[in-house]
Amino acid sequence: MVRCLTNRILKKKPTVLSMFSGCGGLDLGFVQAGFDIVWANDINPDACLTYRQNIGKINEGDIFTFNIPEIDGLDVLTAGFPCQPFSNAGKRLGVNDSRGRLFEVCLRYVDVLRPKIVMFENVRGLLTIRNQNGVRLIEDICSSLTDSGYEVHFKLVNAASYGVPQNRLRIIIVAVAKNFKERDFRFPSPVIGADLTLGSCLNVSPETPNQNDLLKLNPQAVYLGSLVPEGGSWKDIPYDLLPDRLKRIRDNMRKYRWPNFYRRFARNEVAGTVTAAFKPENAGVWHPIEDRVLSAREIARIQSFPDTFVFRGSSVKAIYEMIGNAVAPRLAKAFADMFLHILEGRQEMIGAPLIQYSKLNLNKKPIRPGDPEILFDYPPEKRNVKELIRYENLELNFEVVGEA
Repeated sequence: MVRCLTNRILKKKPTVLSMFSGCGGLDLGFVQAGFDIVWANDINPDACLTYRQNIGKINEGDIFTFNIPEIDGLDVLTAGFPCQPFSNAGKRLGVNDSRGRLFEVCLRYVDVLRPKIVMFENVRGLLTIRNQNGVRLIEDICSSLTDSGYEVHFKLVNAASYGVPQNRLRIIIVAVAKNFKERDFRFPSPVIGADLTLGSCLNVSPETPNQNDLLKLNPQAVYLGSLVPEGGSWKDIPYDLLPDRLKRIRDNMRKYRWPNFYRRFARNEVAGTVTAAFKPENAGVWHPIEDRVLSAREIARIQSFPDTFVFRGSSVKAIYEMIGNAVAPRLAKAFADMFLHILEGRQEMIGAPLIQYSKLNLNKKPIRPGDPEILFDYPPEKRNVKELIRYENLELNFEVVGEA
């Protein structure tokens, strides 16, 4: 037993290359699980500042300005490529937004580095966006990974299922190299019994880092927010007190798709999705009993960041944005733990259900969070490969060199 423990301690840590790392939420989960982040990148200076303070070295700048590092035997490649082109909170321009093509850079890195495991994270809009030839983007990505020799799984998950005190729907794609597969992969089992209420994220000491970082609001927003009771929304505000713009919306709720402005979640509720935009009108970011929005630290707790993780930035708004853009660390750690089991050959399967992609009809039945994970099995003969947008057709001026 002593010999086994000694070998485990001396063993080299499994490696991760992190693309579009942001402030480090995804990477933090992997570090907590025992991984070594050997290369990371992000373009946002504020996010990089926070990353360096809490995680370590990061290559700051446009991903196109870096050569692909030379890493032998890479274990995991992760990427939370920008979600704004696919998000309901954005304009949903998809691949017509320049950021909507950055997934192709990820595929190029995968093809060159050949990691054992790949993990992509994005918003649920990735399931419905189509490329310029009408092919679903999720199929485009999974097809490329399959053609590169990976078994691909994906699932729409709620971060709350993994102990994150927030209803946050995200699409997770996991690809395992077929020439490596020592154990079958299944998505991690949900966490049972965790306190996910908003109240569990409050009562923060004023001395806690970032607790005093509060977004300043205009007087009208503060006034309207003060009229909403705990657990309520703008529907609780008397009609005659609404500004004319909101009266027009209240008069025709169907036209405006039944918005739920100024949502004030109660302490016994699970918080809604934390977004980078952090607009008090559109997001449920009001403190349940105080006439203010949630602090940066309270938002960070809702995203499952520990209080020891300190956020730095050029403005309070920049700090809110990086927290909203981050992958929740607890969600990341759940997958990192599963990957560690697979890499060490000690994964024990529990018979988690699977559904084959070829059996789905997404035009009739959309994918929902409670659905089983999906195994991408679309056979090449049924795919119109010419319509898939492949990264080989892009002018990606990469070279494979030593670490940047």
